[in-house]
Amino acid sequence: MADDELEDTGTTLPRRQLGRLLRDARTATGMNLEAAAALIQWSRPTLSRLERGETEKVRVLEILALCEAYGLSEERTAVAQGLAELAPVKSWWHAYSDLIPAWANLYVGLESSATVLTVFQPLIVPGLLQTTDYARTVDKLYFPDDTNDEIERRVQVRIQRQHILTRSRSQTKATVILHENVLRTMVGNRALMAAQCRHIADMSTRDNIEIRILPFHAGIPLGAATPPFTIMDFDRDTRSKQVVVEPSQVYCEGYAGSVYLEGRAELLTFRKAFRKLHQASLDPRPSRDMLREIAARRHESER
Repeated sequence: MADDELEDTGTTLPRRQLGRLLRDARTATGMNLEAAAALIQWSRPTLSRLERGETEKVRVLEILALCEAYGLSEERTAVAQGLAELAPVKSWWHAYSDLIPAWANLYVGLESSATVLTVFQPLIVPGLLQTTDYARTVDKLYFPDDTNDEIERRVQVRIQRQHILTRSRSQTKATVILHENVLRTMVGNRALMAAQCRHIADMSTRDNIEIRILPFHAGIPLGAATPPFTIMDFDRDTRSKQVVVEPSQVYCEGYAGSVYLEGRAELLTFRKAFRKLHQASLDPRPSRDMLREIAARRHESER
């Protein structure tokens, strides 16, 4: 591989930052994708993938050519070059690429780079809080054709993701609201659910994690059904040592796919929704008490 050609092997955030920088530079000139791509003899889809942060290979010389064509300053060109020159490092989830679809690979990359996660989940325990048994049970339902080995590897992905909350340094801060329905919906058996509820309660004692329960008696705080969503906030990418900040993202996952939202109006809508849900939820200590009470009185006592 040439010195000016680097293979993308998991540097999700820098690639997205580079793509965003170049997209903003192009639109500032008034050029469309076709015209810009023609400048360096690329196709429109190739440049489009670069701007979305999905390019597998980045050639520094071509990035510099784009910067020159867009009339970027020396400072902004240096930022683009720095992002393009980041040494490729295989992220831990690279070993599971055969099991992780492209949309999920993007999410795992962003999640691992986020400094703050804001999560609402009305139906299921979010992956970052799942026990091994809970994760294994839901994966067997969602992937009924997988072998036992594939299921176990999926579970390992889930457990590895949780490291961002428990590592000794630079822990991700998480604020999570769970509907009471999450705690009472049976997954597996009562012993499994009791252990899961206790695990969530234990995680809520960590300084970087706030967990609140939205109880049944809170009704419908937003006046409409609210899907599960995660807001991801980022600090400056310290790996590139460049002043490039990834905009906050809202991630909404559904049964048939997922969507990423980063528009200002969309972010404000979901932040406002979370504030209302937060106000309607129990405080952290009563939430922890409810988790342990449900574990003991509902799931353990009825076995």
